[in-house]
Amino acid sequence: STSTVLLRLQLGVIEQRIFSSESGLDEPKETSRRKRKLQSVSDVSPKQPSVPAGFDRVVSTDRVTLKMIVKVQYRNQKKYIKIPEACFDIFITEGNILSVEDETGTEVDDYAFPDLLTTSGICFVIKDELNDSGGTDTISVTSKSSSEIDFYSGTLKRFRKEEEALQGPQAKDLIKQVLLTKPGGSDVLKEYEEKGTISPATRKVMVNILVADMVQSEGRIPQRLTKEKYALGIVTLFPSLQDPHGKTGYEHFYDGQKGGGFLAWRLKSVQRATRLPVRSKDSRIEENGGPMLRREIGHCDDHPDEQRFQELISVMNHTNNREVIMKKMRDTLEYRQRLVHDPERSSTVLSVFPRLLDTKGLILQDFSLLFGSETPSKLLEKWPTSFKAKVIQQAEMLTSTPLLKRLLLSAKNQRADEPSLESPEWDSDMASILLLLHLLSPQPAGRKKTQKISVAQAIDHLVVFHKSCRSLDEHLQSHMDTSQPYLLASGTSKEAVGNFFILIDKKLIPCEATTSLAAIDELFKLHFVLGTSYDPALKSMYTFLQTTVYNIDVDTTSESPKVKELRTKFVCNV
Repeated sequence: STSTVLLRLQLGVIEQRIFSSESGLDEPKETSRRKRKLQSVSDVSPKQPSVPAGFDRVVSTDRVTLKMIVKVQYRNQKKYIKIPEACFDIFITEGNILSVEDETGTEVDDYAFPDLLTTSGICFVIKDELNDSGGTDTISVTSKSSSEIDFYSGTLKRFRKEEEALQGPQAKDLIKQVLLTKPGGSDVLKEYEEKGTISPATRKVMVNILVADMVQSEGRIPQRLTKEKYALGIVTLFPSLQDPHGKTGYEHFYDGQKGGGFLAWRLKSVQRATRLPVRSKDSRIEENGGPMLRREIGHCDDHPDEQRFQELISVMNHTNNREVIMKKMRDTLEYRQRLVHDPERSSTVLSVFPRLLDTKGLILQDFSLLFGSETPSKLLEKWPTSFKAKVIQQAEMLTSTPLLKRLLLSAKNQRADEPSLESPEWDSDMASILLLLHLLSPQPAGRKKTQKISVAQAIDHLVVFHKSCRSLDEHLQSHMDTSQPYLLASGTSKEAVGNFFILIDKKLIPCEATTSLAAIDELFKLHFVLGTSYDPALKSMYTFLQTTVYNIDVDTTSESPKVKELRTKFVCNV
């Protein structure tokens, strides 16, 4: 063929060196002697010449065969394939290819293909019968020198098969079929049809049904593609369950990157029940967002004047003028953040800056300097109007307990009809925050043998009521030392709190807040100002506030499936 002739011309130099005796050229005596010796021994190969980049060399005693290794990209998947030779006709048999172009959109003819194939970095864009419309679904083939990876002629067909597996309609039909044929599945479909969503209890039933079907089909360890297909099918069949902030929308059901989600959790439970040892470690993505992240400060100096900062701190510590204290604290934010994120000196922040312990508003000021003017006000603005009613609505679907009943009554500003219920339980805003904690209850810490605490116990990690008639020192002495901050609410009753304090490292920081919601806001912000990690029992709740309410580090913070699921319900107004 024409392409074969052109390839032979291109590699003429190589062939001439090997077959020079046939061309009649004079050769050095040493070369002729070596060649005659090689010809007399049939199992000895001739000296191997260098070959162009992108070719694989197969050398025999009578001829040289060059195989081309190319990198194939179909949509978002990449694989290497090998073709017997740089022949256009052979190349297009890898799929139903209609045309070949280079990266500029210029069509490549069969006679130019071999020459272009040896060009370094050339990229062939191939259009087949599935994407002849000129869209983005193309096959990209780049000539590349590599170790031998041969996927034969079925490569593109496998690409299409994997792509089709993650098509919404097919995945949706699969989930619907499983639910219709398995016990309890029809109830899931019926509840969604009536309410537009499903309760956590129904979601557990659905996940159990789907995992059982998955295990029945593929065994204890289903393929990742299968888990993704089931997760996609769920959010396609039940659109209100899709997470609008997720990259795929179904990470809370299965996150292939982190190995998490409701389906993955259930599969792990099934695998543990079979008592089959699993020794491989889960690959986890390092969490980069949250209160431990060091923030960029606009006026940050790479070489700060330590003496200047010490002078500012000294002036601030020897004055009672609030305006001077606030100004000096602004001027020393850079130095304070350096201490906060220095592992060896972070514990000294409150001793170096003692005005944090007696001057209200400093925590709020630092947070505003770190995040600007819009972020600090989001909880106080959005909670009463966008989140509070939805939290109450979702909490009403939980299994009822005496504590939950009291919190619901308080959140709705209602009185108890039953004398056995002590009413009220905190004020309306604080009660709604504690209902959020019910929705995002504490989870066991991985595989560590730590006892799961109840929601009632977790509440004490967030806020503790203190009778105003009792001494604050009494509370400090009676409670264990903890590095995790929590609120101390002092008043005559939980409904009537007069003062809020943040307790950390057995030190009291007075809150500027006069309402319970503002106090929660200040407690949340202290984590970022002092670089303090979230209490494990409250991590899901704090993460929800961080990513969904304050919109801080949304793309870089690791979220539990429950957080993603709850945000999905709130955003979809169901």
